[in-house]
Amino acid sequence: MNELGVYFEDDAPDVMGFRTVLVTEPDHPYTAAWWPPGHIIGYEHTFVHTIKDLLDGIAAGKSPAPTFEDGYRCQAVLDAVERSVESKTWTQPARSDAGTLQ
Repeated sequence: MNELGVYFEDDAPDVMGFRTVLVTEPDHPYTAAWWPPGHIIGYEHTFVHTIKDLLDGIAAGKSPAPTFEDGYRCQAVLDAVERSVESKTWTQPARSDAGTLQ
């Protein structure tokens, strides 16, 4: 329950594949705010981390990630997924004339 399988398509062919990420590694950026490694950090803690990142960003005078642009791009991908399911074909996210995701 403390592991996540991650696949990066841009990895070199000799290392391509799923990687197991332990979400409570000692160098994880949120570990200091929680309990010892090996204990579960659940879905609900994501919201606590979001507020922490927002408050840290306000204190530092900069906008934390994710940005509204990130949210917009995520929605474009989700829209493409829905269209792909309906058409049963690979579907790219829509792009604007400037080449950015719509």
